[in-house]
Amino acid sequence: MVKKFITLAENGFQHDWNNCLLKYMHMITSEDKIRKAFENKTWQEIKVKDSWQIFKIMAEFVEGFEKLAKIGPCVSIFGSARTSREHSDYKIAEDCARLLTERGYGVISGGGPGIMEAANKGAYEAGGKSVGLNIELPFEQFHNRYIDRDKLLEFNYFFVRKVMFMKYSQGYIVLPGGFGTMDELFEAITLIQTGKIARFPIVLVGKSYYGGLFNWVKDRMLEEGKISTEDLNLYRLVDTAEEAAGHIFKFYDKYLLKPNF
Repeated sequence: MVKKFITLAENGFQHDWNNCLLKYMHMITSEDKIRKAFENKTWQEIKVKDSWQIFKIMAEFVEGFEKLAKIGPCVSIFGSARTSREHSDYKIAEDCARLLTERGYGVISGGGPGIMEAANKGAYEAGGKSVGLNIELPFEQFHNRYIDRDKLLEFNYFFVRKVMFMKYSQGYIVLPGGFGTMDELFEAITLIQTGKIARFPIVLVGKSYYGGLFNWVKDRMLEEGKISTEDLNLYRLVDTAEEAAGHIFKFYDKYLLKPNF
């Protein structure tokens, strides 16, 4: 192990030992996971590991349910962790959160940097409820400083975290993001489409970013009968924070519902 580490350093990372260590740890972690998937395990090893894993999963659900049951009406804001503070999307997310907070909604984010930080910042600085559902990742994603201390949760399991997003949100605003954002977006659409959760509003911000994707949804999925025409009404594409928040407000004004913290 030490020899491999030294070899990596000699091959271009000697100027930055921290960078070298991170790259090496990523490498061995990935290799270890692949090897372990093919290891033969005794029944006792399987039973013990799986049993303890069940308790860990239960603990995350219990903590999440206890903390989030009291937060009141909230909107989840999704988007890329890689968005810089200088990017226009960061400002839009911040404005979305501020507008929602001014109308009494709390804001839920993934708790990390980028769009998540912008969402928490907008809510926090406007004096609203700022919730962060952070995920523990190897060498990555530390929670941002704009989350209310009593509304910060740390998760080890993505699926538990997604349950919290879906269960405690009354709407979803989705800014440009990567695979994680797409996962959360289509999770929400699927649960609404199948009737597993109520039909909450889903707003995608960035017509130029999401337009091609949802043109494909219409031209291929719908055309080939994989979805129905009504499914195209489960989401709305907009370009501004005002349009995004306005769609949330209009949706609930229709039912004469207001957040009441």
